[in-house]
Amino acid sequence: MKPHVLMLTPQLPYPPHQGTTIRNYHILRYLATRATVTLVTFVDPDQPAPEETPLLRWTKAVHARPTPRRRARERLRSLVTSPLPDLALRLEDPAMHQVVRSLAQDAQVDVLLVEGLEMAPYMLTYLRAHPSSGVRVLFDAHNAEYVLQKRAFLTDVRSPWRWHTALYSLVQWGKLRAYEGAILRRADHVFAVSQRDREHLAALAGDRGVTVVPNGVDVAYYTARSEPNPGMGEPALVFTGKMDYRPNVDAVLWFVQRVWPKVREQVPQARFFVVGKSPHPRILDLNRVPGVVVTGAVPDVRPYLYGATLFVIPLRVGGGTRLKVLEAMATRRAVVSTSLGVEGYPFRHGEHLLIADDAEAFARAVLRLLGDEDVRRQLGERAYAFVRERYDWSRVLQPLGDWV
Repeated sequence: MKPHVLMLTPQLPYPPHQGTTIRNYHILRYLATRATVTLVTFVDPDQPAPEETPLLRWTKAVHARPTPRRRARERLRSLVTSPLPDLALRLEDPAMHQVVRSLAQDAQVDVLLVEGLEMAPYMLTYLRAHPSSGVRVLFDAHNAEYVLQKRAFLTDVRSPWRWHTALYSLVQWGKLRAYEGAILRRADHVFAVSQRDREHLAALAGDRGVTVVPNGVDVAYYTARSEPNPGMGEPALVFTGKMDYRPNVDAVLWFVQRVWPKVREQVPQARFFVVGKSPHPRILDLNRVPGVVVTGAVPDVRPYLYGATLFVIPLRVGGGTRLKVLEAMATRRAVVSTSLGVEGYPFRHGEHLLIADDAEAFARAVLRLLGDEDVRRQLGERAYAFVRERYDWSRVLQPLGDWV
């Protein structure tokens, strides 16, 4: 008899167009081959209703609620008055707690799979409602969240005009370290997306085991459509990601302010495409910068990848591993990244991509590749072969199956 998995996700895992939904989509598809899955999830306004997706074919049931919205005033109040980190309150919804309590009392569940720290409050609700169920609790940590806030603090505190955000990150860092550790210790087993994250999480998890289940890529999907987006021109640099996510906002702003002028000085016809949903107002303002194009949400990112002369990952803050690098490499694009942008992956500088960590070095790497088509092609081919062999979802999810 197949085990019954209750899977909690912060977003409807369809369509699989950005980091969290991509990972959760492939985990759900994998689990559906070996277990009965009930999905509990939130739905963003720009996502389809569950019944309009293939998810009902792969699950016993989908219990969905609209994603709650917290006002800035509420966030400020909880920053001062609550011991909980902002991430633990972001998806607070009384009706969803009731859904989870009902499932705890009525459904025969063997495994509770919690996707990310945002859903941890519902894990606690389930365990309080059914404390003696014997359910196996698995926690999939998409990031070592306390480390992400530590890095954000250390980045922002260097700039006086960013001290207000540095203070926010300092407070969140302390709250997250306490809360994240408590959640990890309530689980039976923890999954991390990289060896580095495994080390950070293990420092908080007590005697709970932590297994690496890295992010992956559907290589067949990214090679199935290879037509470039018309009108991008040559040369075109591309960055992809959810563009209200703080690390992505910081990365693009830094690149445009510090790197892009050096590139345009040497290659004035170059264009930089920022591709991704929900652009922050500061990102939208970049449309005024010569050569910069902010697209917003696109139905399919692949034409932009295949239209890219070069893919850039100028990340300076963040944690976990970036799916965007795997997607770019699956389309044989040459990549220039900061060390943090490819943290957690065993890619080698000069073999699979170029790595540069300051503005001068990043600009030099970009200009080098823009000027040498042979090197771009060689990097892209070697990266593609490495990703196809090591990071296809069919391979990386196998350790998860050992616990279900």
